[in-house]
Amino acid sequence: MNRVNPAHIAILLLAFMAFFTFKLSGAKAELANEQALYQETLDVSTQLKGLILAYGDKDSVKKSIKRVLDQSSLKSANIEEKTSASGVVLSAPSLDKIALDSLLSKILNGSYNVASLEIKRINDERASLEMEIKW
Repeated sequence: MNRVNPAHIAILLLAFMAFFTFKLSGAKAELANEQALYQETLDVSTQLKGLILAYGDKDSVKKSIKRVLDQSSLKSANIEEKTSASGVVLSAPSLDKIALDSLLSKILNGSYNVASLEIKRINDERASLEMEIKW
């Protein structure tokens, strides 16, 4: 009566083994899910790093805007540049079509964060411009 039946021990061991096998399969599924989430986070962080390199560097944006405005086709256009802590505002009360086209092609084809752009037609040959670029 005081002895333990070996069949009871075998059944108990089989129950433990089934329980831990079930727990292990759940852990494997959770690991696969976490790996997929990690890969997605890694992809998003890589894209974010690329965007920060393209748009976030304040000094390179200032230099490239200065380079655009120093071009010969835009020097005579009298474009005013107002720099603030959050960005730069470019304004021109009267700009001819060629200078406007040149400026917009350089700015819109570059990697700038254009926050606002307002162009008003004065006549067939001239327009006014107000543009805000943020960094």
